[in-house]
Parts: sequence; C-alpha cells; structure tokens
Amino acid sequence: MELPSIDILLLLIATGFIAAFIDSVVGGGGIISVPALLALGLPPNLVLGTNKLASTMSSITSTTSFLLSGKIELKLVARLFPLSFIGAALGTYSVTALPSEFLRPLVVILLIVVTIYTLFKKNWGAKSTYSGVTAKKIILLIVAATCIGFYDGFFGPGTGSFLIFVFLMLGFDFVKASGNAKLLNFASNLAAFITFAMLGSIAYGYGIPMGLAMIAGALVGSRVAIKRGAAYVKPLFIGITVVLIGKQIWELWLK
Repeated sequence: MELPSIDILLLLIATGFIAAFIDSVVGGGGIISVPALLALGLPPNLVLGTNKLASTMSSITSTTSFLLSGKIELKLVARLFPLSFIGAALGTYSVTALPSEFLRPLVVILLIVVTIYTLFKKNWGAKSTYSGVTAKKIILLIVAATCIGFYDGFFGPGTGSFLIFVFLMLGFDFVKASGNAKLLNFASNLAAFITFAMLGSIAYGYGIPMGLAMIAGALVGSRVAIKRGAAYVKPLFIGITVVLIGKQIWELWLK
C-alpha cells in the first residue's frame, strides 16, 4: 500500500472533509473529491474506486447520524436497500465494458428539470406530507432505487439530487428526504466499493486517509442539517445541483 507524502495527506484530509460535509446533506461531494484525486495523478479507474472507498466511509457515518435522529423512514427505505445495492453492482461492472460519457447530456437535462421544479415549488419540502405509499408509488420506488443505484455505479454525478427528488415527490420534507437518500446512497456506494475492490481498482493509501476525513465531515454536516432543518438543506440542495449542472456542461464543452 503506497503511503502519501505529508502535503498530499493534507490535501486528502481537507478535500475529504469538505466533500463529505456537502455530500452528507445533499450529495454531490464527488465534485470535490474526484478532481482532487485526479490532480494527484491517479489513473481514472483508481480515482473512481478510491473515491468509492472514501464515500462509503462517509455515507455510513451520515446515514447512522440521520438514523439515530429519526430522520429516516426505515421500514420503507430498508426494503429498497437491496435494489440500490444490486443496481450499483451491475452499474459498476458495466462501466468496465461500456463508455459512460454518453449519459452526460441526459444528466444535464434531468438536473436542470430537478432544479427548476424545486425552485418553482416554493414551500416544497418545508413540511412533511408523507402518509404512506400506494401501489403506484411502490412501483416508482422500485424502479427509482434500482435505476439510480445502477446510475451511481455506472456514472454517478447527481445521484444524491435524484434520490432526494424522488423522496420529495413522496411528500417527505427536505431533511427526511435527505436521510432516506443517504441510506440508499450508502447501499450503492457499498456495492460499487466491493466491485472496485474485486477489480483491484482502489488505492488504499489514498482512500483510507480521505475516508477518515470524510467521516468527520459527514458527522458535522449531517448534524448541522438535522439541527437547522429544511431552511438550510433546500438552498444547499439547489446550490450543489446548479454546480453539478455547470460542471457537466463545462466538461461537455471541453469535449
């Protein structure tokens, strides 16, 4: 296991903490952690695998924090956990055989739709109106958990935004939607991490220090979100989603 130098270690700790702070609330931490790992000269396959190791450490922390605070609809989301896990494992395996870049234009469009819809629904997610699920909603959740899980393993950007959006559609407030999304995101991160580990695509000397910093960032971020509520989560959700849109458009432009 290659150990990083002090300057690289400090970079991993700083970027890991900030990425996890954001990711623990609304997702999107990869816009910080992935470029940081790329800047260190790691090849793309190691970047993705190493980021998934650190992200898994982060997501289990934030998920636990939301769970202990009662901000996860456990009976509902626990049933979706295996679907997200299986979808992500298939997605991660598929990315080794298929190019993922063709998804970028579709992701940009979907993120724009999510942002506009959220902006125009002024009080959306301020209070929970969730009252259970119908047969149609169950089908929606099964499809969403599997497909978004596959997407997270195959490509990834915007996974948190899409999951939160699904739970907002069911009537959850922003904080509980974020908590529910974190549990499913943990499933997809775990599946992707295991798959990358089996493929030998993880630089543990970089991933473990970044992951430890992410544990701290996730703990702080999730506690702030739980304490400050939807008034804090919604603007951060919109802001990170807009940044994700800009990043995807910029990378399309560079192509």
